Amino acid sequence: MNTKVTIAGVELKNPVMTASGTFGSGEEYSEFVDLNRLGAVVTKGVADVPWPGNPTPRIAEVYGGMLNAIGLQNPGVEVFCERDLPFLKKYDTKVIVNVCGHSPEEYLRVVERLASEDVDMLEINISCPNVNANFLSFGQDPACVESLTSQIKKVAGQPIIMKLTPNVTDITEVAKAAEAGGADAVSLINTLTGMKIDVNKRTFVLANKTGGMSGPAVKPVAVRMVYQTAQAVKIPVIGMGGITTAEDALEFILAGATAVSVGTANFFQPDATVEIVKEIERYLEENKIQDIKELIGAVR
Repeated sequence: MNTKVTIAGVELKNPVMTASGTFGSGEEYSEFVDLNRLGAVVTKGVADVPWPGNPTPRIAEVYGGMLNAIGLQNPGVEVFCERDLPFLKKYDTKVIVNVCGHSPEEYLRVVERLASEDVDMLEINISCPNVNANFLSFGQDPACVESLTSQIKKVAGQPIIMKLTPNVTDITEVAKAAEAGGADAVSLINTLTGMKIDVNKRTFVLANKTGGMSGPAVKPVAVRMVYQTAQAVKIPVIGMGGITTAEDALEFILAGATAVSVGTANFFQPDATVEIVKEIERYLEENKIQDIKELIGAVR
């Protein structure tokens, strides 16, 4: 029974990875999770300099999920390389670094800094606010996505995954733009923009007013978008959005995802990722499926 999948020439022992921003850089979860069991660990967003993040409160529970407006708080790429990367390299798992920035120049500085590091892939978070476009997300403009992808590919030392925002009219246009720019893979979906209001205080629950919605409630939207994207591009698709069980993960794989990322579930079940790995293995065994690749995009 084979659970290995390959993305851009990088072989993962299984298709289960962590979603950026929900697992830190692995160390805080390592007492609950055997990182060796995961296909990959995707780190929290890394910027060229430390980012303080948004003011508090910046997390709120909502029906079927959560809102977050953390603002990509992180200590910057130098601290990541000196502190977090050596920890992750102690484990037999692939390391994917999530990269964020406010301008192409910021992204490029991080990508260039990581080019010589022992990192397997980079995931580029194009849901970041673009200061050059009045703080619209990079990922909302296909032309911008293609241009940024192309610039990053010129300096990258690793394969590039472009992480797509669902807050667009047609996600396939953005996916095709990433592919045209030279992306090695795409991952989706990032969070849906949401809002919560406290009716007693008559004010916004989040200091930022809006936040990214994630969790089980977004899964049907995410599965639909992954299916559409897998039909539209030839590069691998990594699916995410509300995955809490192996059944959820398998839905994405059947829809066309080569691999999946588990996010919000890590907050209420810290060992969710390894449990999903075990359950996928059990599913393959019970259904006498020799290779998980048989399931990728099996639903047309």
